[in-house]
Amino acid sequence: MSNLGPVFEPIIGRYFNLNFEGRDHRIYVEEAGSGIPLVCLHTAGSDARQFRHLMCDAKITDHYRVIAFDLPWHGKSNPPKGWEAEEYQLETKGYKNLVRAFCQAMALDNPVVMGCSMGGRVVLHLALDHPDEFRTVIALEGADRLQPYYDTSWLNRPDVHGGEISAGYVSGQIAPQSPDEYRWETLWGYMQSGPGIFKGDLYFYWQDGHFDDRSANIDTSRCPVYLLSGVYDNSCTPERATATHERIIGSKLTIMKEMGHFPMSENPNLFRTHLTPVLNDILDKKLNNPPSILKE
Repeated sequence: MSNLGPVFEPIIGRYFNLNFEGRDHRIYVEEAGSGIPLVCLHTAGSDARQFRHLMCDAKITDHYRVIAFDLPWHGKSNPPKGWEAEEYQLETKGYKNLVRAFCQAMALDNPVVMGCSMGGRVVLHLALDHPDEFRTVIALEGADRLQPYYDTSWLNRPDVHGGEISAGYVSGQIAPQSPDEYRWETLWGYMQSGPGIFKGDLYFYWQDGHFDDRSANIDTSRCPVYLLSGVYDNSCTPERATATHERIIGSKLTIMKEMGHFPMSENPNLFRTHLTPVLNDILDKKLNNPPSILKE
């Protein structure tokens, strides 16, 4: 047995209390690194563990303070007091304001915000409505309009294992090339989702969050927009990401080969090759000193 002790990852996890819309929320947040704040927003029905590989990448954390938090009702963030008497449903206004309240509580100066899936959708709303609060937004698997393609009523029934059916629904959105280790790690997060949480998130993702009639109003000179879409994503398909890109003048689009709906968790090594050029662009604009610091 080794006497050297455990080898800890560089991630620091903590709780803080956030009073939001008159209710106290116990929020769990993880972070690693220093430099430009990079706030990461997880997918529907999951939690911030999806970004752990990013926080363990020293080539990124040497220049970015990577921060990921569990939304209320998700992961280690508790539901608010009285949750047992209500049905969880995520709505656009509350989601936007929650992200803003989190950034303000953390005293983040002009952060980059990167979200995936529903997180990729809300960052576009933030660029539209609050462009001067954010340095850049990065939408992973994010589009301004999507089409529901399965029955969400199965996600919260007493005779069905909600976590397993949630994982089953999203399993086909992972690229076949993604390593099994990371595929199952991604699905495990869904298997642990609270009752009805994935269904409540999809209300925003598939219904309340549409804004393709307004996305052309995003001013990328005030808040640059990057879109990254996996070719195996059958939810936010490359076609939908492309249509969004064409409506947002000045946005930049990357179609990621051999990638599905969960790039940061399903294949983190491949994802890094697609994300690095984006992070390089942001660094170069801040430092005004090309070439880029991050290298492939």
